[in-house]
Amino acid sequence: MALWECKLDWPNNENEKNKAVIENKRDLCILEIEIESQKYKKTWIIMQLKATYYKKNKYEAGTDEAGRGCLAGPVYAAVVVLDPKKPILGLNDSKKLKESERNQLREEIEEKAIEWKVIAINQKEIDRINILQASLKAMFLCVQSLKSIPDIVLVDGNKSIPALESKQKCIIKGDGIYQSIAAASILAKTHRDEYMQKIHKAYPQYSWDSNKGYPTEEHRRAIIEFGPCVHHRKSFISKIMEKRLFDFSS
Repeated sequence: MALWECKLDWPNNENEKNKAVIENKRDLCILEIEIESQKYKKTWIIMQLKATYYKKNKYEAGTDEAGRGCLAGPVYAAVVVLDPKKPILGLNDSKKLKESERNQLREEIEEKAIEWKVIAINQKEIDRINILQASLKAMFLCVQSLKSIPDIVLVDGNKSIPALESKQKCIIKGDGIYQSIAAASILAKTHRDEYMQKIHKAYPQYSWDSNKGYPTEEHRRAIIEFGPCVHHRKSFISKIMEKRLFDFSS
């Protein structure tokens, strides 16, 4: 059972008293939840990422991408403005979560967030402008789609978003530090995985249902055996295709 699911076991009667206290400790927030009843007293400690960048109330947005290192399919980006009045427990770097946890959190993020947006840049555009620029373009379009201009945009990584009107802060591995970036990483990842599952049905030989377009050995072997398809990034698979020609000539 995930830590944030422990609340499902809490007693529910008139003698209970719930108390939640949030305190800063090192790089994380500690959410301490104390349950009191006539029968027992128990405390759960739940590790949470930082809720905000600013201490005072500001309109903060977190943004991240998914699929940057893939051989096929679009790169996805997401932006999320969380609502401090509607906390979401368990937010973390999407790569550190199980698929079931990501999907569960996606529903909660999309329901509770003040604003969110997901944008995809297809493989043709990736080949045209390169993957870094495509990732930044996707994040730019996400932020520009927000109804209100954020006081700050927290960007995962070390590359700022060009031409962005809002103040921005680049944070390396930010999806494991700030909740808004973690939420964005979850949306980008789950939306992209959903798309790769969909196109897998037309191209099952590449096993996108499991590798999601990443360069696993199975995926690379399939490209050599069957050749690339319309969803592959030509600029990413050139060396693989060179190996294919080498193998065929030997």
